[in-house]
Amino acid sequence: MLSVLRNRTYRHLFAAQVVTLVGTGLATVALGLLAYDIAGADAGSVLGTALAIKMVAYVAIAPAIGAVAHRLSRRTLMVGADLTRAAVALMLPFVDQVWQVYVLIFLLQAASAAFTPTFQAVIPDALPAERDYTQALSLSRLAYDLESLFSPALAAALLSVITYNWLFFGTVIGFIASATLVVSVALPKQAAPPGARTIGVYARATAGSRLFFATPQLRALLLLNLAVAAASAMVTVNSVVYVRDHLGRSAADVSLALGAYGGGSMAVALLLPRVLDKVADRTVMLRGALLLTVVFAALGALTTAGGGGWRWPALLLTWAAFGAACSMVLTPTGRLIRRCAPPEERTSAFAAQFSLSHSCWLLTYPLAGWLGSMAGLQSAVIALGAITLATGLLAVRMWPSKDLAVVEHEHTGLRQDHPHLVGAERAGGGWRHSHYVPADALHAHR
Repeated sequence: MLSVLRNRTYRHLFAAQVVTLVGTGLATVALGLLAYDIAGADAGSVLGTALAIKMVAYVAIAPAIGAVAHRLSRRTLMVGADLTRAAVALMLPFVDQVWQVYVLIFLLQAASAAFTPTFQAVIPDALPAERDYTQALSLSRLAYDLESLFSPALAAALLSVITYNWLFFGTVIGFIASATLVVSVALPKQAAPPGARTIGVYARATAGSRLFFATPQLRALLLLNLAVAAASAMVTVNSVVYVRDHLGRSAADVSLALGAYGGGSMAVALLLPRVLDKVADRTVMLRGALLLTVVFAALGALTTAGGGGWRWPALLLTWAAFGAACSMVLTPTGRLIRRCAPPEERTSAFAAQFSLSHSCWLLTYPLAGWLGSMAGLQSAVIALGAITLATGLLAVRMWPSKDLAVVEHEHTGLRQDHPHLVGAERAGGGWRHSHYVPADALHAHR
């Protein structure tokens, strides 16, 4: 898997992702402590509102960035986002009002909504070979999971010698390092989308979403996003409730439970590059979604079970299974989007995936919390498990069993300099080339 790091462009971009994730993890810890300093006992509501603002920024900003991304160089967009995030993180230690926290969090996450889809769209262009790209997706999944384990531990170690405000400066260093790494390499140029000069901003902003709804495989991905969001919300929101209240264990065990989730995800991410050489994305992703339903059933049995020392290891296994199943769905997602979206539409497609997937979390996070606190954990398990079952079955039905394939075909009526014809060869009255055929306007007759 590490062989993909021989590619200098990808190596620098991956390093940028890693330092950004660590910096963001430090900021998450520091933000909780800052909220407690400002709001005291109301810190939970402040953080809850901040998370909601984060999701709203992701949902609203990513499509807008996708609409104008073709007008800016990728390097300019990514470096600008990093420097904006660094400036915001630099201001956070000096705030003393809750509203200031909310404004800065929105700006920080708006910049992240610009950086992340652009970064995701660059990688398949930097790594055109599908095997390399699959390895890169697995490394990215590993980076996210390792960050969730490493950043809290690093923050705890740093807090033993410095105050939490200094953690924000660590975040600043991470974003500046990321910008430096992006500047240090030449990024593949993005092809201008068809009609970029004549199509309005609103049409460009919704282009990625329209591609999702027009393509059966991507419609199925929307449902799979909701299934993953239901499972991850159960783990993220209710881990502390299960560990502390339901099982009566120590606060330190909450970290172990979350670590089990990350461990399951990492194990699958390590295995998937070899699996995906032999097994179709459809098979892996749909089985992952259906496995989530089985895990919810196991969690329901665990929730209703009486006392017994077996429940703690059972919870760890359940959380690890959640992580493994979610990774089965999430890791191949980039491969699917690359196949379904023409190169000139990839930034819009990744922006749409970023926005639409976070819309799912915006729904499931409060649902997991409210149901768990008001109706009990079993009600939350039933409701989120039902969502997972329904979306998994619908995805199976919606995703064609005959998946996308590389098809040689011809285009007529397109001008010679059309971005979709890069690499195509002249054939009679048109242009001929081979690629995965998406359900877009250029291939609607196929």
